[in-house]
Amino acid sequence: MLKALPLSTLLPMILTPFLIAVGQVMFKMTGQKLAGAGPAGVQQALFSPLFIGALVLYGGATLVWLWVLKSVPLAYAYSFMALAFVFVPVLSHYWLGETISPRYLIAVALILIGLFTLWS
Repeated sequence: MLKALPLSTLLPMILTPFLIAVGQVMFKMTGQKLAGAGPAGVQQALFSPLFIGALVLYGGATLVWLWVLKSVPLAYAYSFMALAFVFVPVLSHYWLGETISPRYLIAVALILIGLFTLWS
């Protein structure tokens, strides 16, 4: 079925979990600023460009997702959300310095094999 999808549908199916992943890393970065912060710190974080940007990304991802769902059954399209489990650790490695373990690489391979199996 993946081969039958036009690029105009396949790209948004990949873009949605990517945008969600970027938003998650931005939420984590906002949360790090809250460590030890009192109520004033929470208010400051809620109005920070980083937090607002993450919310905007989530909104944009939702609009992209609606575009996907107009032409792909939800049961199949949702399988691509598993890519968020690939994107989040990679982005957190580069943006936050978190480590990527060999077990993570095995998990990524299994996710990709699962997507390929479902869509081939």
